[in-house]
Amino acid sequence: MLIKDLMQESNVKFGTSGARGLVSNMTDKVCYTYTVAFINYLEQEGLIKRSDSVAVAGDLRPSTPRIMRAVLKAIADKGYIPLNCGFIPSPAVAYYGIRHSIASIMVTGSHIPDDRNGIKFNKPQGEILKEDEIKISSQSVELDAGLFNAEGMLKDHFSIPSIYKAAEIEYKKRYLDFFENQPLSGLRIGVYQHSAVGRDILLDIVCSLGATVIPLGYSNSFVAVDTEAIRPEDVELAKRWVQEYKLDAIFSTDGDSDRPLLADEKGVWIRGDVGGILCAYFLNADFISLPVSCNTAVEMTGWFKKVKRTKIGSPYVISQMQELAQENVQGIVVGYEANGGFLLETEVKHGLNILSPLPTRDALIYLLGITLLSKEQNKTLSQLVEELPKRYTYSGRLQNFPQTESTKILNYFSETLSKDDLKERINSCFAQLTGNVFQVDNTDGVRMIFESGDVIHLRPSGNAPEFRCYTESDSLTRAVQLNSSIFDWIRSFNFKQV
Repeated sequence: MLIKDLMQESNVKFGTSGARGLVSNMTDKVCYTYTVAFINYLEQEGLIKRSDSVAVAGDLRPSTPRIMRAVLKAIADKGYIPLNCGFIPSPAVAYYGIRHSIASIMVTGSHIPDDRNGIKFNKPQGEILKEDEIKISSQSVELDAGLFNAEGMLKDHFSIPSIYKAAEIEYKKRYLDFFENQPLSGLRIGVYQHSAVGRDILLDIVCSLGATVIPLGYSNSFVAVDTEAIRPEDVELAKRWVQEYKLDAIFSTDGDSDRPLLADEKGVWIRGDVGGILCAYFLNADFISLPVSCNTAVEMTGWFKKVKRTKIGSPYVISQMQELAQENVQGIVVGYEANGGFLLETEVKHGLNILSPLPTRDALIYLLGITLLSKEQNKTLSQLVEELPKRYTYSGRLQNFPQTESTKILNYFSETLSKDDLKERINSCFAQLTGNVFQVDNTDGVRMIFESGDVIHLRPSGNAPEFRCYTESDSLTRAVQLNSSIFDWIRSFNFKQV
């Protein structure tokens, strides 16, 4: 079976971060086949040998244990040692794989609803990149016809290996060894746990670093927390919690705990691409890789030697980090995304302590770094944010938005139009809101920069049937209003004209 054919038949395809689809489509057969294709690719590239283990972990959505079982069986059937690392964050299992030069796999749908799930593949060096996805998609996999029933589920009972705790232990140790002498002492920090897979790890680390910790919002059912589109109820909860418990900050993450959520002492959730600036500054970063959608205040600070922008998605950020590291051997190279996920390409030294590279999205360094920066400077989190250049971003999404309609919107603003025709078309749509367009960037979707300083960026999600709009302006109120107006425009768009 060709993986390309499987992708079409099952509708489980590579998105921004791994293969994702509806749980009903992610049968054991589909997940097993994807895993075999990944291992076949590793074999072809000489990235795995017969004595190797493959580490596997998962998030807390209901479908994850079943999918993990299919993945673990595929590894065993291919002749490798399956390590069941249990239910731990995506960066934790990736970190273990990188440290021990083995492949790793995370079963997670990240922030999307639990009617969907996904599989994230990591080479021994870290995340698979877009060129790896192409080669995996080209694999041909032969399956034993007797393995699965008519519904695509495994027939036999495969005993899942006992949980191997080393990955969790090493992930915790990474932070506890770097941050010494309980640097969070004196702070009151709420940990919004909900159904995040790293909720207990986060609680343990923050407590070990000396903070007074208040657990909040534990949930036995899965909560789809999207750090770029924060739910109204979470906005209200944060404001109530900081007042009720007199908190200096609230820490949280998305479902697989690779994207952070940080609220200040006023209960305001800090935007990921704003916090990313502060975390990079805390780490003394020299070079930054980030998606085209991120807040432009990072360039305006003048703190960094070079800031480079790329397409949205960690594989693109990682590729660009690698290029920056090769060009600048002596500098600290980091990356971050609008969702807050922070990536570290090179090691960071603090006295005698070293924070080793972790070139995949991570929530912990963001949460700890920004909070410790505020303590070092004797400022509140809101004061740190207020001192940044006055650029404000906002993002929203239309859910269950057909891919065909997303394509039509992008085609309407296609770079195949002449420069003048494209600007004329954009002005006819948005000039009454923003003034005339100044620059258009088609790196990822369509990003329009206007003479007023307003920015509108339209693109479909790479993980789900959603259409996203990112707006930036000189006030938060303006960015929010502009975002709302753009979605009104999208809802009224005449799709028959394209």
